Formats: sequence, structure tokens, C-alpha cells
Amino acid sequence: MICWSQVTELRDDVGHEDFPEVVEIFLEEVAENLASLAHDPALEEVLHALKGNALNLGFDRFATLCADAERLATAGGGDAVDLKTIRQTFDESRALFLTELPQRLADQAR
Repeated sequence: MICWSQVTELRDDVGHEDFPEVVEIFLEEVAENLASLAHDPALEEVLHALKGNALNLGFDRFATLCADAERLATAGGGDAVDLKTIRQTFDESRALFLTELPQRLADQAR
């Protein structure tokens, strides 16, 4: 569900001190995008943004769902996109990420 090597790479790229702020911004942006996610003309654009954010922070399963849904919307099947599953997967990914992050970062510091 989470690509922890991507999380580590991002933390190393932005710096250990700035990483918590990057995580906070990511989670806020995704929450805002999910709130606006609807079966409308902007669906493809919002899914694309969600996919990019998810890939940056290693939310692999969520990114895959967004990519699949983006392709479906691009092909004219936006009404068939399962918004509930996308939102649920983000919630599950976020919970796992926030629960495991402190221990994973502590393990890497050793």
C-alpha cells in the first residue's frame, strides 16, 4: 500500500527538517482534491493531480487507483469511476502511513 523506499527518498530529498511540512501539505492537498472529486468535467484533472501527489509520497495503491480512474475518465468512462473506493483507499493509506511512519523513520535512523 505504501512504498516506503519512496518515502525515504522524498525525506532525503527535502531534508529531515522539512519532511513533516511536506507530509502535511500533501495530506491537505489530497483532502481538498478528494472533497472536489465528482463525476464532472474536472474529474480527469483532479485524478491526475491526486495520482501525482500519491506517487510523490509513496501511496502506491492509491496512485494506481487514481491512474486507472484517470484512464477511464479520459476514455469517456468517467461515470464508471468508483469515487467511494478511491476515497476509502486514501483513508486507509493515510492511516497506515501515519501509524507506521514514526517507527519506519526510527528504524532508518539506526
